[in-house]
Amino acid sequence: MTNTPRNSNDNDNQPFGNPQQSGSSGFEWPGSTSASQPQQPQQPQQVQQPQQSQQQGPQQPPQQPVAPQQRPQETQQIPRTPTSQSVSDVPSSLGNPNNPYSAAGPMAQPPQAQQVKEKRTIGLLPAAALIVVAAIASGAITGIYATRFAPSANTSSVAESLKEPASRGKPQAEAGTVQAVAEAVQPAVVSIRLLTEDNAISGSGSIISQDGYVLTNNHVVEGAADGRAEMTVTLQDGSTHRAKFIAGDSNTDVAVIKVEDVNNMPTITIGNSDDLAVGQNVVAIGAPLGLEQTVTTGIVSALNRPVRAGEGGEATIIDAIQTDAAINPGNSGGPLVNMNGELIGMNSIIASTTSNGSEEAGSIGLGFAIPANFARRTADQLIKEGKASYPLIGVSLDQRFRESGAKIAEVSKDGPGDKAGLKKGEVVVAINDRVIKNANGLIAAVRSSDFGAKIKLKVVDEKGENPREVEVTLPNE
Repeated sequence: MTNTPRNSNDNDNQPFGNPQQSGSSGFEWPGSTSASQPQQPQQPQQVQQPQQSQQQGPQQPPQQPVAPQQRPQETQQIPRTPTSQSVSDVPSSLGNPNNPYSAAGPMAQPPQAQQVKEKRTIGLLPAAALIVVAAIASGAITGIYATRFAPSANTSSVAESLKEPASRGKPQAEAGTVQAVAEAVQPAVVSIRLLTEDNAISGSGSIISQDGYVLTNNHVVEGAADGRAEMTVTLQDGSTHRAKFIAGDSNTDVAVIKVEDVNNMPTITIGNSDDLAVGQNVVAIGAPLGLEQTVTTGIVSALNRPVRAGEGGEATIIDAIQTDAAINPGNSGGPLVNMNGELIGMNSIIASTTSNGSEEAGSIGLGFAIPANFARRTADQLIKEGKASYPLIGVSLDQRFRESGAKIAEVSKDGPGDKAGLKKGEVVVAINDRVIKNANGLIAAVRSSDFGAKIKLKVVDEKGENPREVEVTLPNE
């Protein structure tokens, strides 16, 4: 079973249609002839003249046949034949083995008959065929003369093209292209496979240290936390290595594993996700449905998108990067990179049109990634301390509140919120000029803030009135 990224419900249906095409073609064969042509063989009756001359007197010797004397004269007239007749005259020339280049001989037609041939009509399709033949006729027809007069001439251009060797070597990747990004990033991307007693789970990850630490999603590898599951990773070169679980956090969906018995591993470059802009080009790399090293492209569709996956205490809430790059089951934990090849997000969640989070869910152009800055901070905690922590303001929120904003249900005594003067029942509508629409939005925004930072909250009362601004100092790590 391929692991499915966390799903949040959404719809995206686009109708489409299939255009229909129809057409027909017809042609007249260029070799068709008129009904008068079968009578043409009766013309050369002058050959009987030698017999008439013998009847006029016994003293007169027999005359030589006229036809052998006339043939050289007719052969000399061939160069005066228009070039357009050369193709149509070829069939008649095949009937004379003594001269394959013309129709001269006892059955030859007078010049007037040749003019009739010039007026034959050619259908559209045969004409097109003749154009194609013309492209190789310079080689084919010339080849006839070359065979007789220059045996070393080349063959047709088509035959020569087939003999030419195919070009080798992939094109050089230009900086800033998807090809260049893929070539730079793929060596640092791994496919993760987890075998448990019940099923098989697959996902992706990014190598973040030369000694084999890999950044991935917690929901991909949490099954190996107790050490009973077998976990392996596959590198770009196809080699497979065992890996062990280091630590993970279900609230942020960030985890770290380590590839065993490796060194000098290629590592991914981590960028600054705070510098992202909507519309910026991005590339996602991973193993959707087990298809390793798959590259897809898209843009940053939105920033600071609060996304919740799961329910209750196991819920994951992230302040996500939204992208339309195709993300499917198996992409979880893989990198989302900018066009410099820098990791700016970790692919984690997809929206789905299914309501039960089934394994059949796939990309509908709504994918979400954990920002790189947040993932870096959490991964560092997991490696050093074995657990993750994030800033809190010391309040509980009412998840049942349906108006715009995050309603405070409880304020923890002596917590950052209490010290700043937040009150139960107040509604937070903004943080640092960022609009807060619901409780998930406030949780995600506070978690992604830096430890020890000062944040400004705009709050109103339960009726949406009496707005005021409260400065909260977040605790140190």
